[in-house]
Amino acid sequence: MTESQQLIKSENKRQLLFIFLCGIFISNAIVAEIIGSKIFSLESFIGVQPAQIEFFGDLILDFNLSAGVVLWPVVFITTDIINEYFGKKGVKVASFLTAGLISYVFFAIFFVTELPPAQFWLDINSKDSTGAPLNIDESFNIIFIQGLGIIIGSLVAFLIGQFIDAHTFQIIRRWTGNKRIWLRATASTLISQLIDSFVVLFIAFYVFGNWPIDQVIAIGIINYIYKFAIAVFLTPLLYVAHYIIDAYLGKEFARHTANNAAKTNLFADDHV
Repeated sequence: MTESQQLIKSENKRQLLFIFLCGIFISNAIVAEIIGSKIFSLESFIGVQPAQIEFFGDLILDFNLSAGVVLWPVVFITTDIINEYFGKKGVKVASFLTAGLISYVFFAIFFVTELPPAQFWLDINSKDSTGAPLNIDESFNIIFIQGLGIIIGSLVAFLIGQFIDAHTFQIIRRWTGNKRIWLRATASTLISQLIDSFVVLFIAFYVFGNWPIDQVIAIGIINYIYKFAIAVFLTPLLYVAHYIIDAYLGKEFARHTANNAAKTNLFADDHV
């Protein structure tokens, strides 16, 4: 195989890698938005007593979190991997595409919930597992429909968080070069999610809702503590991902790809 053919093969692999990473990024972000209406108890899940954290003297906080936080760490990690190999432009492409598709999904869900239910569907599902009366159509709508404020808040917070993450990642990369992946990945995620955790709550529940500002701050702190812990805990997965990608692209080509990404070139040709 000639050098030119090898370069074309490597470039094709890189483009497939970008598509694959975008697929992981987009699918997890969309599913996280859809399942976000469920609130679960982290303490009950891990089998410990409620935290009962006192905040501002009036609020007692436990780790009750949106189910969406289960998948958002995958989005954070994928963001850093895309940033490492495709730069800020790669993150922006994935983020705008994801925001557009999330908007499409919510419009599709809104349309579906407005469709009149079939009577036999209501009759078959007229009782729950305990025999209590159940309106399956109302339950479906409650689960899938979120308020406009939550949709706007999620999208704004998502885009702001992604852009801050992308820029912070590259700033730290200029200081560290190809070393200390853990530092730039963890620091960029912690800074971006500090903003994200409060923006979504402020827009959704203060601007469009009826939460007092102290409750927004309190819940934002709980969410951020969780995201902080998860970001640190999952950092080793970045090294696993880098090892797999380096093996897939070839170590030398992967290094050139990462160096070009630092120059914000999404698909540059100067890899050799």
